[in-house]
Amino acid sequence: MSSFNGDDFKGLRITQLDDDDEEQAPVEPINVDEFDDDDDDDEDDEEEPVILGFVESPKFPWSSLRQLFPNLAGGVPAWLDPVNLPSGKSILCDLCEEPLQFVLQLYAPLTDKESAFHRTLFLFMCPSMSCLLRDQHEQWKRAPEKPMRSVKVFRCQLPRVNPFYSSEAPKHDGTDQPLGPGAPLCTWCGTWKGDKVCGGCKTARYCSPKHQALHWHRAHKIECQQLRTVLETSDSVDNGVTLTQVQKAASKSLWKEFVLINEDESEYDTEMSETDEVAQPMVVSKREVDDQMKSVMKDFEGDADKNSWVNFQQRVDKAPEQVVRYCRSSEAKPLWPMASGRVSKSEVPNCKSCGGPRCFEFQAMPQLLFFFGGSNERESLDWATIVVYTCENSCDSSLSYNEEFVWVQVYSQTT
Repeated sequence: MSSFNGDDFKGLRITQLDDDDEEQAPVEPINVDEFDDDDDDDEDDEEEPVILGFVESPKFPWSSLRQLFPNLAGGVPAWLDPVNLPSGKSILCDLCEEPLQFVLQLYAPLTDKESAFHRTLFLFMCPSMSCLLRDQHEQWKRAPEKPMRSVKVFRCQLPRVNPFYSSEAPKHDGTDQPLGPGAPLCTWCGTWKGDKVCGGCKTARYCSPKHQALHWHRAHKIECQQLRTVLETSDSVDNGVTLTQVQKAASKSLWKEFVLINEDESEYDTEMSETDEVAQPMVVSKREVDDQMKSVMKDFEGDADKNSWVNFQQRVDKAPEQVVRYCRSSEAKPLWPMASGRVSKSEVPNCKSCGGPRCFEFQAMPQLLFFFGGSNERESLDWATIVVYTCENSCDSSLSYNEEFVWVQVYSQTT
């Protein structure tokens, strides 16, 4: 499998601006207009091109800095607008009212929209499986009912010229810096804005009373006294994070941090065909696998969920370690693991900002939980797929972070 700079999502990234730079060829961003060919709901029609995302450990300490417009999974987010972060109830699980945990972010700029020259999608969720099960009922609610969600996604976009970043492409050599600092973040989770300050040391910051209490009992009770002693014996304490450092969180419950790399799904079709041609006698051929899958599918005839699951597995098995499937297009469709619990395009609510339609953009795969170190316990967090729909026009609004629509399929007890 080919690989490239883990800080860039091929086809979804800022392009090089220096036409004379011959050391690194620019990568063409996805042009969503190329995918606007007519398509109906027949699954046998030609499908839209899909980009697969895979995780790998960061290669450098600076790989996940926001000025590199990274694609991340786990750890803490690299906020695109580092100042005007989501706040209030939008950062909480609506069910248990605890701060949401960062899942992943995708850098997905639009080449035909100046205000979306930089564009990143951020996915968060509550790590409680009980909340996710309750979310299953809430996600069906439509206005005027207000659904209470445990999974949320935010879209942020910026023009090329903005207050936070240079208009030149990053060098990816460790020297890139943003134009200024971002908002102070929560000392515990490293995710949300730390607008509450510890009354003792005046240094630690928190996004919520919950995280302040957790930090106090786990470590800060001792640290706070030490910091207060330092404050009393010095004029100032520099406890900030420099522009070339990643925010470190005190919490040990965050998911492991990865960067995302990607490949076109079509490359795996080619790789499998080439493998078949040179396969050794002891290796099961693709034809044999297909015959076996068809046989299994016959057994599932009449059971829509199991039949759908076999189709899902057959597609995913081409690249089993994929954690993201990306295809932003008005005609694109998710790869559903099950027939039940799907949302149809007509059921996806319109954009809350402009009132326009939303389209499918990406889905997070259950394999991501494996890399996060998920447990097989019944009460542990688990999902079949998380599907994200975003404003088809990627509209601008007064908010820096617009909440988009997310749909979660959870495995049925019989699947």
